[in-house]
Amino acid sequence: MTVTDKRIVKKILPQRPACANKYSVGSLLCVCGSYSFAGAAVLCARAALRTGAGLVRVAVPRSIYPIVSSCVPEAVFLVLPENEQGCISSEAIEEIIKSANKSDAVVMGCGSKLCRDTEELVLSLVCECKTPLLLDADGINALSKHINVLKDRVYPLVLTPHEGEMSRLTSLASEHIRENRQEIAKSFADEYGVTLLLKGKGTIIASKNSEGYMNPTGNAGMAVAGSGDVLSGMIGALMAQGADATLSAVAGAFLHGLAGDIAKEELTEYSLIPSDIIEYIPKAIKECIDSE
Repeated sequence: MTVTDKRIVKKILPQRPACANKYSVGSLLCVCGSYSFAGAAVLCARAALRTGAGLVRVAVPRSIYPIVSSCVPEAVFLVLPENEQGCISSEAIEEIIKSANKSDAVVMGCGSKLCRDTEELVLSLVCECKTPLLLDADGINALSKHINVLKDRVYPLVLTPHEGEMSRLTSLASEHIRENRQEIAKSFADEYGVTLLLKGKGTIIASKNSEGYMNPTGNAGMAVAGSGDVLSGMIGALMAQGADATLSAVAGAFLHGLAGDIAKEELTEYSLIPSDIIEYIPKAIKECIDSE
């Protein structure tokens, strides 16, 4: 298993031509947020923009649009109908799939709630989205009863579970997963043909028929709700810019942790919050670009 370093990330970072425009450097669709979880959509979208996505489109339920749009003025929005729980309604699936297939990559699940509509939306994206797709949080949990649909997907798919979500995907105890992280991540990736990013200290990134990567960056100050939303936006941005899905997960995890490490030096582990990680993404990217 390869331990990621700055030189590896430097090679993964997409080149940005002098003649670039917002469409040529990556269009990302973020299907995120629900009533009471507007912040997840904000964090995901802001992180994607800081990681270089040229156009970030955010699909949100109508009730949280004023909040999210005021916090991320650089994004554009799909304002969608919602169900009684404040989640995106399944009535919007056709519109979301249409937008997904016009995008260069899609992130789904940050701040979603697990309900029937979310489940239907996730299954539709897995089956019908023809661009690289990342599922996080309840986007992952929605798969737990339908795990075999992953075997039929032919386009890149990244899953970013923590140990609890991995337990729901595999029916294995969290403690067993914690003690056998590399083996379980690799076995899952091989069986289902996905990129599996298993969060935690020494995050593991595994893909089919690959030895995998271990991420060395990050610190305990990042153990705050919302950090995963930032990571998803970063990986999604790299995929949208044309980086391989697995390598996007490798670079995204490293930069995410490195930004947190740089922030910790100034703010301490006690005071670090996910918004700080976003603000230090530029310094993390610069450190990798300047590495030899």
